[in-house]
Amino acid sequence: MKENYDVAVLGGGPAGLAAALAADAAGASVLLMEREGRLGGILKQCIHDGFGLVRFGKKLAGPEYAQHFIDALAQSKVETALLTFATHAEQTPDGVKLTLVSREGMHTITAKKLVIATGCRERTARQVAIHGTRPAGIFTAGAAQYYTNILGELPTKRCVILGSGDIGLIMARRLTLEGAEVLGVYEAKPTPSGLARNISQCLKDFVIPLSTSHTVTRVFGKERLEAVEIAEVDAAMQPKPGTAKRIDCDALILSVGLIPENELAETLGVALDKRTKGPVCDQNGQTMTEGIYACGNALHVNDLVDYVTESGEIAGRAAAAASAQRSLCPLATQGEFLYAVPQQIDLATLKNQTVLFFRVSRELQNAIVTLSVNGKTILEKRYRHLRPPEMERLAVDLSSAGLTPNSALLLTVKEADKTE
Repeated sequence: MKENYDVAVLGGGPAGLAAALAADAAGASVLLMEREGRLGGILKQCIHDGFGLVRFGKKLAGPEYAQHFIDALAQSKVETALLTFATHAEQTPDGVKLTLVSREGMHTITAKKLVIATGCRERTARQVAIHGTRPAGIFTAGAAQYYTNILGELPTKRCVILGSGDIGLIMARRLTLEGAEVLGVYEAKPTPSGLARNISQCLKDFVIPLSTSHTVTRVFGKERLEAVEIAEVDAAMQPKPGTAKRIDCDALILSVGLIPENELAETLGVALDKRTKGPVCDQNGQTMTEGIYACGNALHVNDLVDYVTESGEIAGRAAAAASAQRSLCPLATQGEFLYAVPQQIDLATLKNQTVLFFRVSRELQNAIVTLSVNGKTILEKRYRHLRPPEMERLAVDLSSAGLTPNSALLLTVKEADKTE
């Protein structure tokens, strides 16, 4: 391992792999750091198919998708450091100084640019308001997936799943195929949190009941989970009196949301967006801290790995390019958006196509999404359905829109009137 690199990429999942390869292709010297012993990130344990439909036009299992980029990495000049942790980061006149810990000990490197591709983590039982003790048998969906797919150990024979996120839905099917009984999936929100295709393929196809507006309010058991208490919730997500019922089970599997991993970004003073829980960035993935880039699920939680890869490639190419003075124009939203990314547009590096991602905050029918500059519409797109779990991608040419740092760049969404 050298002491100086043009680009350091933190995280060896799909975003980090794509960023490292893109930076290498642009001629930069690249160090890719991964805390696990193998590259691929979460894809290593995602043995179901459905990956790569956008990127490769065919269904791939998670390891198959990752292997495409791992094979390409072997043919590149990217230097890889596995079982390596970045314990500290600070900015210097020469770039970013990283303190790394590995089996070889502790050492430091300096990179002109840093790409943060650390992915996201699951919310745990400690972050969910459930009364009772914490006996064995309470797993996150990702932990249950690791036990089943990597270790070959069935973590439950009779379980309840809290939350209808995609990992929870996929594990409902996976555990059923392995012989476990999934008693039901319970979602506190009035609508499911996972993709429609996963609701159909993982629950309906296997006759697994889904109950919305229900949550787990209590767990029972001392050494091992013995039962959970389920209650219906109101619009404020508070349990309704008299609706509680006890369900005997030996495991509770939590699929209650993902949070971008950005502790290292915070130590560097990177500004975070309260809505995405990831950094505020421009269309190149550069955060508001010069020389620091973010991509993939560390930037915002994606629902397709194909878009994670695209995000990594954008950030990697930009990090490898020469630094230039930015001229930023903020992207504002109006209407029922959960968020939109990027939050800023760098006018100095505008190209023929700028990619925007967004999610809505509730289900919308016959929706119209409009992008305008100073009140003039430059893009309008209609959607039959918009759902919070399904991220949407917009590609738009902003290079000829006459943007200035003071322009009012506005993304709006509304449901169309019957006459429209």
